[in-house]
Amino acid sequence: MRQSAILAIFVCMNLMLACSSKSSRSARQPEVDWPYYGNDAGGMRFSPLVQIDKNNVEHLKLAWTYHTGDISDGSHGMRKSEFEATPILVDGTLYLSTAFNRVVALDPVTGRERWSYDPKIKLTSDYSEGLMNRGVSAWLDPRRKPGDPCRRRIFIGTIDARLIALDAATGKPCADFGKQGQVILTQGLTRILRKGEYEETSPPAIIDDLVVVGSGISDNDRVNMPSGVVRAFDARTGALRWSWEPIPPNNSGVPPKPSDPNAWLTGAANAWAPMAVDPARDLVFVPTGSASPDYWGGFRKGDDKWANSVVALRGRTGEFVWGFQLVHHDLWDYDTASPPLLATLHRNGREIPVVIEGNKTGMLYVLDRDTGEPVFPVKERAVPQSHALGEQTSPTQPFPEAPPPITPQQLTAADAWGVTREEREACRKRMAGLESGGIFTPPTVKGIIAFPGNLGGMNWSGYAFDPQRQILVTFTDSIPMEVHLIPRDRYLPIERAAKLGKFRAEVSPQHGAPYGFSRAPVLSPGGLPCNPPPWGTLVAVDLSTGKIRWSVPLGTSQDYIPRLSPPIQGMFGLGGPIVIASGIVFIAGEVGDNYLRAFDIETGKELWKGRLPVSGQATPMTYEINGKQYVVIAAGGHGKLGDKLGDALVAFALP
Repeated sequence: MRQSAILAIFVCMNLMLACSSKSSRSARQPEVDWPYYGNDAGGMRFSPLVQIDKNNVEHLKLAWTYHTGDISDGSHGMRKSEFEATPILVDGTLYLSTAFNRVVALDPVTGRERWSYDPKIKLTSDYSEGLMNRGVSAWLDPRRKPGDPCRRRIFIGTIDARLIALDAATGKPCADFGKQGQVILTQGLTRILRKGEYEETSPPAIIDDLVVVGSGISDNDRVNMPSGVVRAFDARTGALRWSWEPIPPNNSGVPPKPSDPNAWLTGAANAWAPMAVDPARDLVFVPTGSASPDYWGGFRKGDDKWANSVVALRGRTGEFVWGFQLVHHDLWDYDTASPPLLATLHRNGREIPVVIEGNKTGMLYVLDRDTGEPVFPVKERAVPQSHALGEQTSPTQPFPEAPPPITPQQLTAADAWGVTREEREACRKRMAGLESGGIFTPPTVKGIIAFPGNLGGMNWSGYAFDPQRQILVTFTDSIPMEVHLIPRDRYLPIERAAKLGKFRAEVSPQHGAPYGFSRAPVLSPGGLPCNPPPWGTLVAVDLSTGKIRWSVPLGTSQDYIPRLSPPIQGMFGLGGPIVIASGIVFIAGEVGDNYLRAFDIETGKELWKGRLPVSGQATPMTYEINGKQYVVIAAGGHGKLGDKLGDALVAFALP
């Protein structure tokens, strides 16, 4: 055989080997998207990726940074910005929402902008939240061909209550959806008295050809706040397909007298957190918040179902399938703020499809996905009762026997903490003047220690689940709140003092009720919580047994309060975890702690931390593209928590 022929065969063989090797690498390291807020429709926040593992995670480096430019320090009549979004990756493009509700498409390898869309929200409106949005959702129209306009749609619910559909390829509004690409979500609703009390802040849920939205409602202004209705819209046309009311409507609009035994009037019970979807079962899982107003319920007698619940609705029709209430007749702002998480448990040789739902109380409920029945027993236990005018407290509350509470639920003056003896004594005196009968102590005029407070426990940051190891990981806050009922005849002077900065607490009128209220974190004169740290904890729960696997303080005070030495371990905040198949948990979320951290899911050992411009009060996500895995998080700080603000989307990868 001639040398040239031999050379040709050799080259051919090498090409085939190279192709085979490339194919093998692709098989081992496929391109993996993050197509939903929680990665899958059920919100598990688990990725099968293994390129980043326990042996190499310490080598993660900054890959790129994108600045949205959307940041507000609260001046010029604007609210402060809160960059809380988790991006999604579909069709090779990264999509996110900014604090100003702009939608941005990025190159996932370089972070370069491909397009952006500005809904032009009014930045100076009196929104109940800060300027923020937690993410977008994607939907593929199977009736349209590749290249057709709006075949892939990106949906956002804006803080000024619009549902907008955009062409994923261009960022232009889909003209056939609603009116020129948008649906006004306040149309057809009653009892909305001003802009800003009805908002959208979480990504819509997608099931088949429907887009499902809840709402964010400012629920303490009066007893009859707007309804917390959940609605589904046609993904193509924007037409309303169904709606579901979490609590029965009462259209009288006139608050009855507190002495009326048949009095009933309320609103809210809204679903402001992200929802979860089970397309195979045609179910949408809805987490609902408290009925209005939060701290007095004399005009909403009974349990207030289905407020403070997780509810399963039929996707096609909105029909109620089942519900489970986590808090009866809420008087503490104990919303079901965490998104439902759909998983499959391995117990006693069985595969059990479940819904996992946490609450601001720090309690975690594991429910059968088909029936809503608890997988671990839940017992109704007697709780303290109220003596406030017209109030009828629920005699019991539901306590899971497993898992145990993942945050402390009792705080007294004997537990007072401070960095100095003087600080500790000041905390002790303040706490001694408040009632502290443990969780579910009803609010009083004298004042109570609500512990956990309305921050949580578990908030919208939620949890992540590793289906291989059967471990759930969640972040929990432990910040006590001082809560007072304010008799109506004393309220206005206190409200005026609060506006002038002479009364350091959040106050709200609860119009129509015999009481307004005030609440404030229980802090020392130096501004630190009066309970012992950690104030923020990362917890792993083994759901095969219902036991806590490990618990570690999350973050430090080094960036937030540099004067403290040594720094405090375990800071409060917002922002959730994700888990990857190699056994790593990624999370940021602590106020003033400017790091994204990686933990070993088996032990809770910290493996790595990557520096951020400001704290990441958001949930990260991960994807693999062109053979490289990236971990991405929004680093924007948090306006309400007194954190330094930013506008950065930050990506890390191995060198």
